[in-house]
Amino acid sequence: MFNLGDKVVYPMHGAGIIESVESKEILGETKNYFVLKMPIGEMKLMIPVDNVNNIGIRCIIEEEAIDEVIAILKQGAMLNDSNWNKRYRDNMLKMKTGDIFAVAQVVRDLTYRDREKGLSTGEKKMLVSAKQMICSEIALATNQDGNRVLEYLDSIINEETNIKAEEAEEAEEAKKE
Repeated sequence: MFNLGDKVVYPMHGAGIIESVESKEILGETKNYFVLKMPIGEMKLMIPVDNVNNIGIRCIIEEEAIDEVIAILKQGAMLNDSNWNKRYRDNMLKMKTGDIFAVAQVVRDLTYRDREKGLSTGEKKMLVSAKQMICSEIALATNQDGNRVLEYLDSIINEETNIKAEEAEEAEEAKKE
């Protein structure tokens, strides 16, 4: 079970700190709720205490695991050529797990796809959400400002996608020769 002050990840929303436990009466039934304060956007979420295990809340990653997240962002992207709807569903399944490594794959692949072919409106929103999920968790794991973490991750992602794009262009030029 979780306690006040714990840093946790709520799948599809990102990481936050359990700020308090409140009792609320909804539809005639009183339940206890964790109040989760999110570091990005100053949003607060209320999560039913008795439903925590069913929705996949977990503790944030250790600081040592951040290098693995960065490595995933730097890996070669998987350009999935299926239609956008299938890609969207596949990526949504990864994001719903709340697993930061799966979410990092979504960020990497969507960023690369955006550079190569563009994204649908839904995929653009998904990319923004996935980045925020990663940023919130890294910000809490390292005790840094969420916006600073976002800038850092953007610089890594942009650097890597520029390198990948240059490599692809060089390969195309080599084929033509």
